[in-house]
Amino acid sequence: MEELIARFIEYLGSERRLALNTLESYGRDLRQYGGFLAKGKITSPAEASRATIISYLLHMEKQGKANATIARRLAALKAFYQYLLRMQVVERDPTANLESPKLAKRLPRILSVEEVERLLEQPRADDPSGLRDRAMLELLYATGIRVSELVSLNRDDVNLALGYVRCSGRGARERVVPLGSMAKRWVGEYLLKSRPSLVRNQADDGALFVNHHGRRLTRQGFWKIVKRYAVDASIAPDITPHTLRHSFAAHLLENGADLRAVQEMLGHADISTTQIYTQLTRGRLKEVYARAHPRA
Repeated sequence: MEELIARFIEYLGSERRLALNTLESYGRDLRQYGGFLAKGKITSPAEASRATIISYLLHMEKQGKANATIARRLAALKAFYQYLLRMQVVERDPTANLESPKLAKRLPRILSVEEVERLLEQPRADDPSGLRDRAMLELLYATGIRVSELVSLNRDDVNLALGYVRCSGRGARERVVPLGSMAKRWVGEYLLKSRPSLVRNQADDGALFVNHHGRRLTRQGFWKIVKRYAVDASIAPDITPHTLRHSFAAHLLENGADLRAVQEMLGHADISTTQIYTQLTRGRLKEVYARAHPRA
């Protein structure tokens, strides 16, 4: 089982060029399934039947797994069995025609403009790490890029003179996103005053944002940074770096940006993914109306 999972993950990485985080998620989900099969004395995915898959879904439900988790794991199984079918490892797909549990549509959490400004003002600009943090937060809010894209940036991906950042998104799709004046200012100051002291005598691999050891900052490291500043700014602690991405999109649309342009900047393959932000802006308009109109 483990060997088949490894071959499948390698296929996803080399042929479909999925992101590392996605590959790791597939691996975790399939190993969970492998553990379930092992408990039932099933040694190969070819021995699993439709009833086996249904039993696995019911098992997760009894464990109290969220519908989103069950749906994600079923999607991983469907992809896995389709691959095994093509490779002629199995003769049939036991996941065929199985439906995922219905997911409640949840609107993403966004910050108000005032909350964003409070968050951005938390890092100390007179400290090398603080200046780096301010530059990262400004860049994230200015571009709406994913945190994985942010920490993957190299110095030559940012052109401060022309005001743009180049990043590779999901499926290795490259896009160019404009930089605002504030982001250009803070990234420029970080490159001039902070990054050299953080890198010091370490080997420089060209990463744009580095930790205090001079090595590329990780996603986990940046998540901790955001959480800390959110607490300092008295913002709900459930915000994540992705909250700034959501806020970027919602604030652009609130101020009249074109939906297609926002889709391109976010790197969404399907515009329906971007349209969820229009629901947020409609909600905000209703709130403003309710507060401001004398007969609301």
